[in-house]
Amino acid sequence: MDKMKNFISIKLIKHVITMQVFIKHSTTTTTIQSKFDLGSKMKSLNDNKQFKKALDLFDKYNKNNIEIYSSFIITQALKACASIGDLQRGSTIHHLISSRIKDDYYILASLIHLYSYIKNNMSNKAIDIFNKIENPNEIILNLLFNACAELKTNEALDLAKETSKTMSKSFHSNPYILSSFLDALMKCGDIKYAQSVFDKSKEKVLPMYGAMMKGYIIHNQLEEVINLFKEIKNPSEVNLIVFFNACAHLKTQEALDLLKKISKTMPKCYYSNHRLLTALLDGFIKCGDSSTGEILFSKMKKTVENYGNLMTGFNQENYPEKTLDLFNKMKKDNIEANIIIYLCIIKALAYIGDYSMSESIIKQIPYSFVVDNQIKTALIDMWGKNGYVDEAREIFSKIPAPDKFAYTAMLNSYGLNGMGTEAVTLYYQMPQDFIDEITNICILNACSHSGLVDRARFIFQNIQNKSESIYGAMIDCLSRASFFEEAQQLIYTYERYHPSVLSMYS
Repeated sequence: MDKMKNFISIKLIKHVITMQVFIKHSTTTTTIQSKFDLGSKMKSLNDNKQFKKALDLFDKYNKNNIEIYSSFIITQALKACASIGDLQRGSTIHHLISSRIKDDYYILASLIHLYSYIKNNMSNKAIDIFNKIENPNEIILNLLFNACAELKTNEALDLAKETSKTMSKSFHSNPYILSSFLDALMKCGDIKYAQSVFDKSKEKVLPMYGAMMKGYIIHNQLEEVINLFKEIKNPSEVNLIVFFNACAHLKTQEALDLLKKISKTMPKCYYSNHRLLTALLDGFIKCGDSSTGEILFSKMKKTVENYGNLMTGFNQENYPEKTLDLFNKMKKDNIEANIIIYLCIIKALAYIGDYSMSESIIKQIPYSFVVDNQIKTALIDMWGKNGYVDEAREIFSKIPAPDKFAYTAMLNSYGLNGMGTEAVTLYYQMPQDFIDEITNICILNACSHSGLVDRARFIFQNIQNKSESIYGAMIDCLSRASFFEEAQQLIYTYERYHPSVLSMYS
């Protein structure tokens, strides 16, 4: 897809060299030069991602004379609007130039791009513009397929297919247009059609592989991502990022082995790509190898995201002390923590269970984060696991409108500390739509740890959708209270409709 963007940029540059400047009141060389300078300055600002400055410059010289501007200036203004998501200003420009856009493919392409990429359900508007174009060129077709990919609807899928059938043969041999088409097919859910188009293509370029691999990830066909990646001789950085993401989702030993193998053979220049290394680090962490992740982290540019990924890995592998060490290093590196970091820290403290340490570190969390419900819920969980229910209850009582996660954390805190009666009371205070599988497991465990077998029986009988874990929690409750025959009968009941589960017998 990156090559397609470069292809479009080259087309637009060629257009700048050959286009005519539309002048309403004057045709002097000085006026033409000033308008071209304006376009060049706007392009320079856009290229440096200073989109707001480009629009400010456009507004400064606009003065309601937008009709005198060249297509190049208009496209730069629309590009800036799309990049910062300024739909209102983009729509205003569209309205002001509506009389001159019918045969101007460059402005039409910019408008389709604007309405396709702004996340405001405006892709339909992009398609409306496309439908008015009689002979769309490759840039327009590419942007149409991007709009269809954004919509992800059956209507968009039908339009993409119909358009592909009517476009010229030369476009069918254009691998970059096919990449956008494949992306639309995959995101609209027609995997078989996309596979057919991909298989029939004689010239398979890297963006086509990328579109297919991303689609497989969307539809959770992760093994297909791995298989397709193995066909690529010289994967691009984008291909590698998608591959690493797939391995992170798989979380298997095979995926980890592939990560190690590919990371050793990829070109050294790729190690300067921060996004690629972040994806690789995430893959190592998700596959359960924080040790290799730690080595990679030491060679990377330090960012809050990478600190968070490695902390998550340490917590998952039960190395809470390493998480806290990393937090101290982060402070030395003068990197400001975000909510993810503080959640990792609180989770590490929950593992360690040291009251004074917990109290000392929690005081370091800024107030703006402490008032966040995610942080409050994590603190309730931490204090409950450390045996300090009063602290957990105090935090819970100060939440104006607890969500289901806060209720569940408090419920679990009661259960872990043998306060089954309080857990049952809170359970019945919960809004009905908050109660799910995890909540029901928590309350059954709370009853189990407090010997409230009759209450557990009553709750179990009233649970409509009983999962394997809910059966397991009830069987555990009965077994703890020495009701072994009843527990065995419950196992038989479960096995009438489900395969046997070994954990129910342990």
